[in-house]
Amino acid sequence: MALNLPETFTERIRTQLGEDDYQRFLASYEQGSLAGIRLNRLKITPEEWAEIDPWGLQPIPWIDNGYYYDPERISPAKHPYYFAGLYYIQEPSAMTPANVLPVTPGDRVLDLCAAPGGKTTELGAKLGGQGVLVTNDISATRAKALVKNVGVFGIRNALVVSEEPQKLAQVFPGYFDKILIDAPCSGEGMFRREPVIMKNWEQYGTGYYADLQRQIVKEALKMLRPGGMLLYSTCTFSPEEDEGTVSYMLGLDPGLHVMPVTSWYDGFDHGHPEWVNGPEELKNCVRIWPHRMGGEGHFLALLVKDGAESGKRLSGRGTARGLKLTADEKTLFEAYGLTAPEMERLQLVGEKMYLVPEGLPEIRGLRVLRNGLYVGDRKKGRFEFAEPFAMSLAMQDVPHYLGLSIDDPNVIRYLKCETIEVPDGSEEVLRNDSDVDAGNYLIGVGKYPLGFGKKQGETIKNKYFHGWRWM
Repeated sequence: MALNLPETFTERIRTQLGEDDYQRFLASYEQGSLAGIRLNRLKITPEEWAEIDPWGLQPIPWIDNGYYYDPERISPAKHPYYFAGLYYIQEPSAMTPANVLPVTPGDRVLDLCAAPGGKTTELGAKLGGQGVLVTNDISATRAKALVKNVGVFGIRNALVVSEEPQKLAQVFPGYFDKILIDAPCSGEGMFRREPVIMKNWEQYGTGYYADLQRQIVKEALKMLRPGGMLLYSTCTFSPEEDEGTVSYMLGLDPGLHVMPVTSWYDGFDHGHPEWVNGPEELKNCVRIWPHRMGGEGHFLALLVKDGAESGKRLSGRGTARGLKLTADEKTLFEAYGLTAPEMERLQLVGEKMYLVPEGLPEIRGLRVLRNGLYVGDRKKGRFEFAEPFAMSLAMQDVPHYLGLSIDDPNVIRYLKCETIEVPDGSEEVLRNDSDVDAGNYLIGVGKYPLGFGKKQGETIKNKYFHGWRWM
């Protein structure tokens, strides 16, 4: 498909790349855009995926848990494995920033411009339930998708907020070990995939976004601890928004340096300090071009702040209130794997109970959309688990579960919020080895949870969250 690219854009790209490379760049726009899925590290490994992959997907060579798919042939969002949170649908080059940022369990991580959650879900999976992930988007409307994706992925230690960076910097000064900023940008790397972005580019240009980026990174740097790392990325080719914004950050803090990425891929291009009259270390930045590798286009820079962390970590007592649990609630939560330290971090907001991430400061005054893992609702005479809690569980670790085979029509019926029959046959596994929470079953496809259901005789009353149902 031929695209009518803006002339000022093509002339600048010609200057950036040189004539021969520019012609290859233009030729790439005659090809279809590429699509991908990224596996959820919390739930499945590439080796396990190879055993159940329904499509025979090809790996993305520079993403260890990423795969290409053909959108003309495959609809990954219309498969039970999507509802089980086994993967996230994401453009291949956009997988790179969260893949490159070296997050390890126990880190304090901020995803500053996070909606709809492609990078947040990878960061949360890398944390493995340890440490804390603060995921933010200034748009409360966009952040609704962020809340859902964090829940579907089964991330237990995420605080979802919708705030201005300046407000966050007041609450989290020098707090984070790792920060990811996938900054709002002019979107040049998405022209092939979403041509409508070109109209926005012509309206605002690159200067508007460069100014916005510099406001954001200035506040973000206040939240990075000494010795911490910051990953800055965009999906544009504009030097003003890419090397230019990184150069601006270096000017704000002389203790900040651009690091080379450890997982270098042959298709990557280095940064170009000559395009912005910037320092030589900008060569450590990474550029992804659509004619050099299988992605739409991206820019990223990994920066480290000099020094080492000093002082004690905050205990988090400002957020967790030491909720008093009944004896029945303690027994119930123990049966579903909550530890004593986790139960000390449970917080009640109205009827809703949350498992608050460990080590948070006082966050009162922030616009909080999800105060940790939504465990369930405390109702008169009973406790009812919530869908995000179900997605954070392992089937084998709960008192009662029903595992359905992938080709069982009950899987789709369940996801459509219909009542299902208790199945017969060897392909299903019905476990019932405890009197705790009798009749309440975790329903899954194979060994992967989907949600809860209530067994009544030979039927399962559906308790799947209506807002997530198969449409």
